[in-house]
Amino acid sequence: METTEVTGWEYAVLEGGPADGLRMKVNARPRVIQVTYPCQVEATSPDGVRAEAVFLYRRDYSVTEEPLRYGFDIASP
Repeated sequence: METTEVTGWEYAVLEGGPADGLRMKVNARPRVIQVTYPCQVEATSPDGVRAEAVFLYRRDYSVTEEPLRYGFDIASP
């Protein structure tokens, strides 16, 4: 368990998966980052329906300085 309280924005990098190499700023060192990609729906779909692919990245707790690292969770839904 982490004992240091962190406030403010820090750089983070995603590793692996569809968003490999993506850099961003995070606040309060979240445990998980969710990345979504839009999916195409067929023209016969009801109006307003949309679909997105969801991918999860979990924080690497061994990295304590910027950039923080988040690794792709292959078992994510």
